Amino acid sequence: MNGFEKRTEEKKRKILEAAFELINGDTDAGNVTMEEIAKHANVGKATLFKYFGSKDNLIREVFQDFINQLITDAKEIIAENHSFEETLIALSQNKISYLDKINHQFYMRMMDFFTKKDEEGLSLMMQKFNEVNYGMLLDLFHRGRKEGKVDLKYSDEFLILYFQAIVEGISKPQIYEKIAPYTEEWTEMLIKGIAPRKD
Repeated sequence: MNGFEKRTEEKKRKILEAAFELINGDTDAGNVTMEEIAKHANVGKATLFKYFGSKDNLIREVFQDFINQLITDAKEIIAENHSFEETLIALSQNKISYLDKINHQFYMRMMDFFTKKDEEGLSLMMQKFNEVNYGMLLDLFHRGRKEGKVDLKYSDEFLILYFQAIVEGISKPQIYEKIAPYTEEWTEMLIKGIAPRKD
């Protein structure tokens, strides 16, 4: 990356962080103006339009950036190679720490954005799940099987479908409005649900 590209990326990062702070603040995100974001980021308003095109695109980028950071942290947690249960608990705690950073309104708008279906009927959340989590989950399942924490009777295909069903379920507004406080319980049920039966 040359000096110009580096400065461009730094400016974009500054704008995304400023927009996140304002959108996640006390005011209604819909009322945050490009002028406020530009002032908060210490850049010209024209710079916002140059990099993001519109306020809606900028807000979408803020949501995408937030989720991408969560995914990056999740990949790092999985790469640490802790036990299956420790990894799932760490992933759960990571998600909780991210949810603690945002207010309810930001969460609801972000979930609304990520759960809208495209022409093929796939939500952005499902697309992200498919492109990023598939390999990570397979690695995690194999680790769980080796440790005797995932019942051998459950195939990779079944476990992926199981997780996809959970992701699709969470994509429903009547679920995602209420699920955030139950992340730990959700993880505990998941661990117990796929564990081998003790006779």
